[in-house]
Amino acid sequence: MRLLALLALSGICLAIPSNRFKHVVHERRAADPLDWVRSRRLEGDKILPMRFGLTQQNMDKIEEMLMAVSHPGSPTYGQHWSAAKVVETFSPSDDTIEAVANWLAESGISRDRLRLSINKGWIEVNTTVAETEDLLKTEYHVYSHPSGDEQLGCHSYSVPAHVKGHIDIIKPTVHFNHRPAPQSARKLSGGLGIPSSHTGPKKSSKKVTITPTLANCDEMITLDCLRALYAVDYTRILITSSNSVEFTPQSFLGPDLDLFFGNFSPSLVGVRPKAVLIDGAIVQTTNQSFGFNGESDLDLEYSMGLTNPQPITLLQTGDIVEGAGFDNWLDAVDASFCTFEGGDDPTQDGIYPDPAPGGFKGPESCGIVAPPNVVSISYSQDESTVTPAFANRQCSEYAKLGIMGTSIFYSSGDSGVAGNGDVCLNAQGRPVSKGKKFNPGFPSTCPFVTAVGATQVNPGSTVNDPEGACEQVIFSGGGFSNIFPIPSYQSDAVNNFLTLHPPPYTSAQFNNSRTVRAFPDLSANGANYVIGINGEFGLVFGTSASSPVVGSLITLVNDARIAAGKKPVGFINPAIYSAAFASAFNDITSGGNRGCVRNFCQELPDLLRKFQAGSMSIQAAYH
Repeated sequence: MRLLALLALSGICLAIPSNRFKHVVHERRAADPLDWVRSRRLEGDKILPMRFGLTQQNMDKIEEMLMAVSHPGSPTYGQHWSAAKVVETFSPSDDTIEAVANWLAESGISRDRLRLSINKGWIEVNTTVAETEDLLKTEYHVYSHPSGDEQLGCHSYSVPAHVKGHIDIIKPTVHFNHRPAPQSARKLSGGLGIPSSHTGPKKSSKKVTITPTLANCDEMITLDCLRALYAVDYTRILITSSNSVEFTPQSFLGPDLDLFFGNFSPSLVGVRPKAVLIDGAIVQTTNQSFGFNGESDLDLEYSMGLTNPQPITLLQTGDIVEGAGFDNWLDAVDASFCTFEGGDDPTQDGIYPDPAPGGFKGPESCGIVAPPNVVSISYSQDESTVTPAFANRQCSEYAKLGIMGTSIFYSSGDSGVAGNGDVCLNAQGRPVSKGKKFNPGFPSTCPFVTAVGATQVNPGSTVNDPEGACEQVIFSGGGFSNIFPIPSYQSDAVNNFLTLHPPPYTSAQFNNSRTVRAFPDLSANGANYVIGINGEFGLVFGTSASSPVVGSLITLVNDARIAAGKKPVGFINPAIYSAAFASAFNDITSGGNRGCVRNFCQELPDLLRKFQAGSMSIQAAYH
C-alpha cells in the first residue's frame, strides 16, 4: 500500500525529552488474562511496529448518517455512499495529524521515520521498546501461558494531555489475545481460526441414523426444514451473491460439501464457493477434523443451499502461519480502513508481510474486493477482552460499511450470558473463574452490526409451532453491552422489554441501566443441523448456524430488490425494529439463555471438601 511521509508537515524539530509534557492515562488493559503470567520485562532494544490511530472527524454524527440511509422512513433511504465520500467525511483533520506528528518529533522521533496511511487514519513508526516506554510512560512485559505461548504488552499507557483528544488508540499496547494457540497451531497469532472447544459450532455425539424429513425437524434440521420454518418460497431472478468470512486454518472440504448436496441440493454437487484469498490465505486440507472443518462446512453447506443458484463468495482470511483477526477482513473489503502493514494489533490480527518461515510475504490485502452486499461471520470474542477504544474503532468501521450498503451479521455466541468457555466476570468486570456477572460478546454488541441468536424447534414440536430459545447443547448468546450505548433504533424495544419482562437479576449481574446496547437483534434456528463433515453426517448446534441462515435470507431479499431496480437493504436494524416490519417476525416466548450461574455438579467436589472439613452443613452445601 502507498504511504505518505510526514516530512511535508514541517520543519526541523529539536529532540526534546518526552517528560516535558504532562501525560494522562489513555488506555488500560480491559482485563487481566486468565492463566497468563507476567514473566519478564521486554528487551529494550526490541523493535515494535507502533501505530497511532488518529481521531476521525464527524464520528459524533456517524449513527445519524447511518440512519439516514438505513431507516425505511428516511427520505434518503438506500442512498448509500461511495467509498471516496466515506474517506472524505471521516478522515482525521490536518490539525490532528500535525498535533500527533509534532508530539512524536518533539519527543525525539525524527519526522523522516514517520509514515501516514493513505486514508490519513494512522501514523506508523518503528521504535525500540526503550523509546516506546519513554514516549508512553509505560513498561512492556512478556506474558507466558502454561501451554508455552507468549505475548507482549503493557498494562496501561499515557499520552500528553494536549494530544489525547487527537488519538483514538495506539497499538501494540494493552490489547491482549486471551486464548492461547494450541500445540497443533502454535504459530498462529491471529487466533480466530484456531480450533477450540469454546468457540464455533458444537457437535452432538448423536448419530444421523434416520432419514431427515419435515416430520422430524425437531430432531434434525435440513434446508427443507428452514424453508418451511421461515416460509422461503422464492425463485431467484438475478445472480447476486452473499459472502462468508472464514479464518485460516479453518476451511471447508469439497467432499463434505458434495456429501451434503448429494442428499439435500443435488444441483450443487461439484459446485464450490468463489474464494477470495486474503493475506495469503489458503483453503487448507492437511488438517481434517471437526475443529478444522466444522465451521466452514456448516456455513457453506447452508448458505449455498439456501441461495442456490446465487454464488457464495468465501472470504478466506489469513495465512497458514499467522492467521487473522477481524481487522484483516475489514482491510480487504474497505481500502480506507487499511493502514501501514495492516495497522492491526499483533495480539489480535495477522500482520503482513509475514516474515516467519512459510508466511505470506506479499503486502496486506488492502481493498482487494468491493464491500459486499451481505456478509456473515460466525466468530467472536468476549467484550471484556477488548478496550473501549479498540471496540469503538472497529465498530465505527462496521458503521461505515453500513453507510456503503453492506449488511453485516455476527453470531451472538453459544454460552448464554457467559463468555466463550463459560467465563464470567467479577464485580469489577474482569473475567474470573466462577464469576457471577454476565460476559457479553464482541463484535455482536456493536450497535452497527446485526447480532444473530439461536432458536430451536422444541422437542415434540413441528415447523408449524412457535420456536423457543435454543437450550440443546448450547444457550444462545445475548444480553447487554458494558461498552456501547443504546442505539436510537433499539431504545423503545429495550425499555419495553425491561419494563414488561424484567429479568430477575440486578446490576450485580448485568448492565441494567437501560442506556446500553442489547443483543441479539434477530434469531434463527441453531439446533440439530445435519451437516456433511469429514466424510459422514453429523449434528451440530450453534449461532454459527443461525448467522449464515439469516444472511442467506437477506441475500434473497436483496435479489428481489435489485431485480425491481432498488438498492440492497444495507444495515437492516432500523427496519427490523420499526413498527412497519413487526409482522415479519415472531417473538420467542419460551426458553432462556443460561450462563454465569452456579453449577452444582461442577462445584460438588469443593462443597464436599468443605462439608468434610466441618465448615459447611450438608443443607447449606445443597442450597
